[in-house]
Amino acid sequence: MNTTAQPLARRSIDDFPPFDLARLLRTVFDPEPGQKVALLIDLEDPSQMKDFSFLEDASLTIQQKAHEVFYEGLRGGVAEELGLEGGEMFAYRVTGGSNLDLPDEAVDSAGRTVSLERDIYPAYDLILCISTYSATAPLTAFAKRFGFRGATLHGLNDVILKTGLAVDYAEVSREAEKLRLALTRAEAFEIDFEVDGSRHTLTVQTGGQEAQKSHGLCLGSEPDIANLPAGEVYFVPTGAEGRFPMRFEDDGTIALMEVTGGRIVKATLISGDQAMVDAYNKRLASDPVTGEIGELGFGTQDLPVSGRDIQDEKVLGTLHVATGRSDHLGGHLTPDLFASRGNATHDDILFSPTKTPEIHVPQARMIRDGQAEVIIEHYEPATGLLAAIA
Repeated sequence: MNTTAQPLARRSIDDFPPFDLARLLRTVFDPEPGQKVALLIDLEDPSQMKDFSFLEDASLTIQQKAHEVFYEGLRGGVAEELGLEGGEMFAYRVTGGSNLDLPDEAVDSAGRTVSLERDIYPAYDLILCISTYSATAPLTAFAKRFGFRGATLHGLNDVILKTGLAVDYAEVSREAEKLRLALTRAEAFEIDFEVDGSRHTLTVQTGGQEAQKSHGLCLGSEPDIANLPAGEVYFVPTGAEGRFPMRFEDDGTIALMEVTGGRIVKATLISGDQAMVDAYNKRLASDPVTGEIGELGFGTQDLPVSGRDIQDEKVLGTLHVATGRSDHLGGHLTPDLFASRGNATHDDILFSPTKTPEIHVPQARMIRDGQAEVIIEHYEPATGLLAAIA
């Protein structure tokens, strides 16, 4: 089989239809008339929720988009069009990390303090969380406990609104299913990395499990949370071995991660700040499960780069591994298994030409039925994979 990857003709912002909130909510949830919807945002100072005073802070772009597009959109006719009730907005304190537990206390637009667990989760059918940090893991747990459906949309910006949230999620689901079938029941994946003149390989065992998909649809009566923008196929690894480079978010420091027994056990500086790597190693030593490889994911969509991982990891040809919490994906790692609940993050590590230009992925291979098949070359899907998802 010819597996040589060919660069895809990528879509630009102008290739997408205008964003339509009613269409998005109808497609993702198919809500019933009379269902109640609530909006959650996060703020360093939740008291800024009173009278929407956070709108005066120009740095709060995510929260301002939540108000402008979702709050005003619902009140401007979308709620009436879909027969929805509610539309209230509440702010909780910023968690400080991806998928950390949410605080229970929140503030409404009148400045009143409310309990999310007592006053919000049981009272609403649909909850949309538009935040700085992802809340997918904790909100998934609360959805199962209280019976609501919802979506997390962290990092919202204009590019995401005009592209990743403007697509037809019924079509996204169909395309994701094609890739899921192409990768499902793989025994393992081998990913080659090139950085600073050296090559390293990470082998992620998946044990022949059924691949899962994040496809944006949250239909029916079962409690569930969609992560938007959606469009990925993922596995909860059964193990991992090898080495891979990681670019630290804070300052661009790059370190080589040594993986044994499914966990990162040591980081070694490649370039940047040694103190950053020392702090990471200290965290691994004090709370080893923080280094557990909890996810391997592959993008399924043709989307423009947004500058936010939540969309950019959904681009076909990219891949990501994640460390830490995995219970929201069907894994075993819950916050109580960490030495500190403050370490119970789920951190995606995205590899793409724009996010990690210093790190190259010359090839990724799927091992299935004892055979190796190239699926990605140079951040492009191999022709064999393209044929499988055509």
